[in-house]
Amino acid sequence: MPRVVYYTATTLNGFLADDHDSLDWLFAVPGGEGGDEDFQRFLAGIGVLVQGSSTYRWVIEHEDLVAHPEKWPSYYGDRPTWVFTSKDQPVVPGVDIRFASGDVRDVWPQIRASAGDRDVWIVGGGDLAGQFADAGLLDEIRVSIAPATLPSGKPLLPRSLGADRLELTAVRQAGAFAELTYAVKGSAT
Repeated sequence: MPRVVYYTATTLNGFLADDHDSLDWLFAVPGGEGGDEDFQRFLAGIGVLVQGSSTYRWVIEHEDLVAHPEKWPSYYGDRPTWVFTSKDQPVVPGVDIRFASGDVRDVWPQIRASAGDRDVWIVGGGDLAGQFADAGLLDEIRVSIAPATLPSGKPLLPRSLGADRLELTAVRQAGAFAELTYAVKGSAT
């Protein structure tokens, strides 16, 4: 059965994006564009991506993916992407984008099936990862902490998860980033 992994970057003070859903702060950090060998190994084990609507919209607008869909595979490959949204979203031509709304538990069987024997990557945002945690479907949190702060923004994981649910399993330095990996106890996957 696939594992569900929330793999993301955050500021030192726990924000994923600024108040306008921008990740510009991340790309200003050396190495913030990602792509190191460890990330490539992680990506090779991913069968499907899951994104919230703000993350999806920022990525496609920032990279102009509707006009340049050929860029998508260089970031994510040919993996299906599920986008949880309550609004109409632009579609990247030729990319396997699947839109969903409502409770993640209701869509989970389809997400799991589309992952095959590989893992599910929750790309963002924090509230969507929190919904998977609430449903008992989140297995791992991998967070790269950047040497940057924001005065406010979108929180890393707007949920209360204590030491009784989180077990630190790995720590590594990736350039300017500190990467922490936590197993989430009580997962149903």
